[in-house]
Amino acid sequence: MTESTPLDDLPAEIRRLVADAPDRDGALQGICELLRERVGRYDWVGFYLADAAAGTLRLGPYAGDPTEHVEIAFGEGICGQAARRRETVLVQDVSKESNYLACSPAVRSEIVVPVLKAGEIVAELDVDSHRMAAFSPADRAFLEDVADVASGLF
Repeated sequence: MTESTPLDDLPAEIRRLVADAPDRDGALQGICELLRERVGRYDWVGFYLADAAAGTLRLGPYAGDPTEHVEIAFGEGICGQAARRRETVLVQDVSKESNYLACSPAVRSEIVVPVLKAGEIVAELDVDSHRMAAFSPADRAFLEDVADVASGLF
């Protein structure tokens, strides 16, 4: 993992990866692996797939340590909050969140970006960091762009 990877170098790589992937899950897995490998502060990167009718998120492709949170209800934890609100939720210090679902005791900050298709939530991009305040406005804009690219897979 390299810390110095400029975020603006990655969108073109992600678009190529998505275009070349054999299927949706392969593309999503490729995105997760690329982000985790290339951005040193992204310690866990994954997609949760939404079932809006049931109000749940189910763990999809990810890169990082396994998590016990394979299904999350809308409104529960950071992921569930982002799903309910249909907007990005950024938490720079997870220890200050009363509704936080700890995937790992090492996680210090998290950003969750909804993947929307025709205004409906179809998935979420979840990124955890072992660093406090790991996510800048540039990270947010970049990850929102990644989520927009991913929406084309649904």
